[in-house]
Amino acid sequence: MRRRTLLLITCMLGLVSVAFTVRSTLPNPITSPNGSGTLSTYSTSGPIDVTTPFFQSLGTNGRTCNSCHVSSNAWTISPDEVQTRFNSTNGTDPIFRTVDGANCPSADVSTLGARKIAYSLLLNKGLIRISLPVPATADFQITDIQDPYNCAQTTSTQPAMYRRPLPSTNIPFLTTVMWDGRESPKGRSLEANLLQQAIDATSGHAEGAVTPSTPQLQQIVAFETALYTAQSADKGAGALNARGAMGGANNLSTQEFYVGINDVLGADPNGRPFDSKAFTTYDKWTDSPTPQKAAIARGQMLFNTSPITITGVAGLNDIPGLSTVNGTCTTCHDSPNVGNHSVPLAINIGITDYPALPALDISALPVYTVQCNTTGATVQTTDPARALITGKCADVGKTKGPILRGLSARAPYFHNGAAKTLDDAVEFYNQRFLLGFTDQQKKDLVAFLKTL
Repeated sequence: MRRRTLLLITCMLGLVSVAFTVRSTLPNPITSPNGSGTLSTYSTSGPIDVTTPFFQSLGTNGRTCNSCHVSSNAWTISPDEVQTRFNSTNGTDPIFRTVDGANCPSADVSTLGARKIAYSLLLNKGLIRISLPVPATADFQITDIQDPYNCAQTTSTQPAMYRRPLPSTNIPFLTTVMWDGRESPKGRSLEANLLQQAIDATSGHAEGAVTPSTPQLQQIVAFETALYTAQSADKGAGALNARGAMGGANNLSTQEFYVGINDVLGADPNGRPFDSKAFTTYDKWTDSPTPQKAAIARGQMLFNTSPITITGVAGLNDIPGLSTVNGTCTTCHDSPNVGNHSVPLAINIGITDYPALPALDISALPVYTVQCNTTGATVQTTDPARALITGKCADVGKTKGPILRGLSARAPYFHNGAAKTLDDAVEFYNQRFLLGFTDQQKKDLVAFLKTL
């Protein structure tokens, strides 16, 4: 009986359109299998309460926060899970709403076949449509649009971008909210940013007619900030906290963090110097006789120490004196054992560039030609990104890097889903920075990333 109950709970977490009727709390931690092993979410608040506003419809279209933030997908969504929902509901689950789930808000969704076409980016890449105006004071203009969907609502003054929902877990490690940082103005606390994000998500994604109450917003933020998610077991290496290793969500919840910790640009308020050895999770597995454990440890070492000559990265190399940075993966993924940047840093490493490197697939995304008013230079991009917030042409294509924990459960990768697998993501960096990785090094890096 207990097994049947847990199975039903697991199904409900994967298919959020089904009401939570079995019980009001879930085990802590929650575990779920994936292709690499087992994912775990631990809440510092105790058993996970599924009656909170996070799981309630606060808008008009049936969506909840849980519609796009599913525990088994590291609190985001994946194409496989979205396709399961589509097939079980014929494309009527609340995630399938034209406001932003469709490639175009005016798309035809009157038949099952039409819905498959209209929601193709959500189904195939887990992408949500985001539309933002070009700021009135912008020093650039969009001069051409190549839109595969011929969407009337996608214009040169109101472009559309397609982005992955960010995980609503591991939030205490954040330094920027949202891919383009629009919910992170200077001088505002993380809690205030998250409260505003919850308001905007309700009014936009859930098409809410009324702003959630202050207690509802506070409960959403409290729920999110208590969650820590990480891979807890690997199919080859077993438990990721075995033999002295520090994998898993429980260990992650105790990880030291503060804004500026281990910052490569010297912003650490405690004056601690940058240490490229940002990950120490699998130090104890160095020279392990178990092949998979040894591969994971080698991958961690590569991530910490393999040299990268960083050039042409807008947001980093255009800082005076940094035209070339001799770094490692942890130059940008510097937060110890977490992997995001410990201070706000919007950069463009080429994920939005058109044409893209072979490792990336951006074939289904619109392409914008952007002209800078000051220099007259033009650039083609699939996402103007941070420039739509600041109005600066220099910010075209700049996004933040995400926290790296829970990677195995949340393919595809990068903000636009351009890398289908972690192998593709590693190959992109190999191509972009001319790293010359051997096949074994690539495999070791992927083995490490899958355990995060």
